[in-house]
Parts: sequence; structure tokens; C-alpha cells
Amino acid sequence: MLWVHVPRGNSLERMPVGSDAEVPENAIWFDLVTPTQQEDRLVEKQVGIAVPTREEMQEIEVTSRLYVENGARYMTATLMCQSDSEKPKTTPVTFILSGQRLITVRYDEPRPFLMVGNRLGRVCSPAIGGQSVLMDLLDAVIDRAADILEKIGAEVDQLSHDIFEPDSTPAERTRSYNEILRAIGRKGDLASKVRESLVSIGRLLLYLAHEADNMRWAKEQRAQLRGMQRDVHSLSDHAAYLSNKIQFLLDAMLGVVTIEQNNVIKIFSVAAVALMPPTLIASIYGMNFKHMPELDWHFGYPIAIVLMILAAALPYYFFKWKKWL
Repeated sequence: MLWVHVPRGNSLERMPVGSDAEVPENAIWFDLVTPTQQEDRLVEKQVGIAVPTREEMQEIEVTSRLYVENGARYMTATLMCQSDSEKPKTTPVTFILSGQRLITVRYDEPRPFLMVGNRLGRVCSPAIGGQSVLMDLLDAVIDRAADILEKIGAEVDQLSHDIFEPDSTPAERTRSYNEILRAIGRKGDLASKVRESLVSIGRLLLYLAHEADNMRWAKEQRAQLRGMQRDVHSLSDHAAYLSNKIQFLLDAMLGVVTIEQNNVIKIFSVAAVALMPPTLIASIYGMNFKHMPELDWHFGYPIAIVLMILAAALPYYFFKWKKWL
């Protein structure tokens, strides 16, 4: 689908363009969402640039993601998508600056695009251009990454409380440990995806800062670029901290599970040791030898029962005294 954003006074009007329709000459933002070949050719004809294919956008080499071609700057970044769902993912998005026009190529729906489109549809500067839209998009992407990291941090703190200060009974904890392990895995996967996205955005901002001199950007835009670079750097450090904390919680969780398993095994071991002497006594008097004097005792049976009880009780109290139980 091809969406174009056209200035209308103090706002940008968003309108769809069909494959056989005319593209407005004053459009400053071309948003290609899962484009067809006809839509690619339409934009190429209107703007005079080549639109990269999906396979080209997925290449990870820096030279394939950040380059200049026919006077246009091509910048591909990896953005977060569906972060609030059970299956978050990353998606490549290409930003193309050609003069005062911005072309974005994407195959998913990152939330910053919807947010910026709605905001510019309400109010924007009358002199807005493709560079300003690009800065708004990048700023929204960074803000979204910060929101995701804040949410991950709050949920990781709750997981830490559930591990080290559980409020449930032992039977309930067995079920909650399985849920905690799955939650740790999900948060670790989400944090790694956010970190990957921030690294990609950081490279894009560094490239854009180098190209700002050639594009003769204003001082305000360059200062905004430097501010976004600082934000990305700080968010990358925070994402690394969260990843380390998630790894610590995973190790701690596995340690807690191991300790509880060892406690169960210890109980069985103590029970086996405590029952060994009574078993020995019962085995002796269960033998079928003809000459066993104790078999003729009138009180032999109750004496054997008392011996077995004492043989089981003495090891138990010994273990309690040693604080092994």
C-alpha cells in the first residue's frame, strides 16, 4: 500500500494512492507499506530513486544499509514491532532522503509510524519537509524503545520479588516456577530485540550526523541529532543492564529449583537411612533357621516391634540434633 502525506496548512494530510493514480507533486512523505512492484515503480518514477527490495533491506552489512545513491541517502534500521504481544519481533525499515522528500519502505506496522502520522495529521510546521518528518520518526522510535525498556524493568523487578520473596505455598510455587521461567525467557528475548534495534538506530544516527554537513542541516537539527545519539547510548547501556539482570534471575531461578529438588531428595535419603535398622531387625527374625532361641520367647514379637521403633526413632532425632532436617 502506498500512502502519501501532503501539506495542508498546518497539518499533513494522509491519503492512499492506487497503482494507476497520480501522485501529488507536493507530497513530502511517501510511506510504502508492503508495496507491490507497481507501487515501487510509481514512487521511482515520481521521485527518481530506486526502491530497495525486501531481500535487500534484510542484509546486515553496514554498506548495504547506509549508503548514498543518485544523491539520495538510504538508511535501513531494525525496529521493534508487536512488542505488547506474546510474539514480539523486529522488522527492517528503510528511510530514503531525497531532497526535501522522505520515502519509507516497511513490511510491518511499527507503532511510531502511526503515532507520528496522527500527530502530523493534527498539527505541524507549515515549512515541514522530509528531514523534519525523519527526525520525528526517529525520535518516536527512541521514545518507544525507552517505554519498552521501562516496562521490561518493572516486570523484571516483579519477577525478582516472586523468586526471592514468594508469597505462595510450596505446592503453588511449583506451578509458579514454571511460569516464572517462561516469563524470564520472554523478557530476555524482548530485551535482546530492543538492544538489537538500538544498535541499528545508533548506526543510522551516526551516519546521519556525518551526512548532515553535506545536506547543510540547520544547527537545531544537528543538536537534535546529538541529543538522540546520547539517548540511544544511554538506552543501550540500560538494555545491557537489564539483560545482565535477566541472566542473573535465570541463574538464581535454576538455583532455587535445584535447592528445592535437593531438599526433596534429602528427605527420601533420610527416610531410607532411618528405615534401614528396622529393616535389618525384621530381616533377621524373618529368616527360616530351625534353631533361633528368640522364636520361643513369649514376648519376642512385642520386643521386636519396640526395637524396630527405637531403631527408626534414634536416627531421626540424631539428624534433627545435627540440623540436617
